[in-house]
Amino acid sequence: MNFWQGKKVRLRAIEPADATFFFDWNQDSQRAQNLDFLWPPTSLAAVIEWTRQESLKRLENGAYHWVIENFAGQPVGSIDTHHCDLHAGTFSYGVDITEAHQRQGYASEAISLVLRYYFDELRYQKVTVPVHSNNIPSLRLHEGLGFLHEGVHRRMGYSGGQYYDVVWFGMTVEEFRARNNG
Repeated sequence: MNFWQGKKVRLRAIEPADATFFFDWNQDSQRAQNLDFLWPPTSLAAVIEWTRQESLKRLENGAYHWVIENFAGQPVGSIDTHHCDLHAGTFSYGVDITEAHQRQGYASEAISLVLRYYFDELRYQKVTVPVHSNNIPSLRLHEGLGFLHEGVHRRMGYSGGQYYDVVWFGMTVEEFRARNNG
């Protein structure tokens, strides 16, 4: 059994050969606006260097970046952990699935794999996730996974000439285990 494999996806490290996938994903401006904000164009050379550097990274201060791939070996997205606080036992993550592969259960399975690792192997006790209020699919995803609404930061996101609220979701290790049978 591979810990990093679910029923639909497997998580793996970033490889230098993933540069073309990340470069192509970066061409989707709507995707960028939903995730954070619209970045200026990035050269293929810069993405090649970034993937090379990412491919050499190990788990560092709790943070890591995975490629999400389907069982055909095709990258369908990525997930990364950040704001990892070992003292408090808390962390956050960001997940990104390409438009062609959305609504197929890939994000929810990738999130569950990462949560299981952080809760059951690294002893973290809580995850928090900020979501822009205009990102309806992500709001629904986190509600469907059993995350609780913990608050709203009004007008803390900005994209496409508009301000958006940032909705904060959270889940404790106990809530995760209760929802995932142990």
